Amino acid sequence: MNFSKKNHELDNINRNSVSKTKSLLFFIFLIVVVFSCSKNIDYSSEYIEQTSGRYLYNQDEVIDVYYDNGKLFLKWRGAEKIKPVILDKNIFFVVDMYKKLHFVQHPETKKRYLSIISEDNKDQITYDYLKVEDSFRIPSMHLKNKNYDKALAGYLEIQKQDSTSVLINEREFNSLGYKLLREKEYQNAIEVFKMNMVLYPESDNVYDSLADAYLRHGDSLQAFNNYKIALEYNSGNKRAKQYVEAYNKKYN
Repeated sequence: MNFSKKNHELDNINRNSVSKTKSLLFFIFLIVVVFSCSKNIDYSSEYIEQTSGRYLYNQDEVIDVYYDNGKLFLKWRGAEKIKPVILDKNIFFVVDMYKKLHFVQHPETKKRYLSIISEDNKDQITYDYLKVEDSFRIPSMHLKNKNYDKALAGYLEIQKQDSTSVLINEREFNSLGYKLLREKEYQNAIEVFKMNMVLYPESDNVYDSLADAYLRHGDSLQAFNNYKIALEYNSGNKRAKQYVEAYNKKYN
């Protein structure tokens, strides 16, 4: 055994561990300092009405801004009550995003935005997160509400603008479909797999999953049709091949 090499590796591990610990302690220290600087602001009812609402973070995520007992809070990525650090009446820091934000209104369109304050140019105004109607629904909201046509339309638009967008993921849709299958929500699973099929029409896996859902739902013909398509895209799909051969033997 090369003890020198082994000791060198251990030293690297220890240094990395110490570095991570220092970074974590600094981050905790920073949060404590920042929160201790948070101000109490008495927001007017007009200001609350103008700024509260839904802001579009990206094409499939929103930031909900609301006030509780006159205090500003945010909902974002599953967190229901994010308390920002209030730096001024219109400026606040969101630890979860590690961003300093303020509310702005576009001088021409009069639309309202959440704007990121740049550390390099604090006077620059950008229009980052558009305020939308409370009734506005992103694709994942439609999907959650089982409005599959609207969800698909939204995801297709995202795909049209960026075919490699991380907001649409074949594997995640497939996982959702199988989650619904395990819960015996067969028709909902079929709808999710059909949506995945439209988004990824040349993937044998989406047809394989859709066929599996039809089969569990008792529709052997649709199972056959989709396993057959899966085979067209991947002749090595053993499950599809076995089912197609068995179906042809039984019915032909």
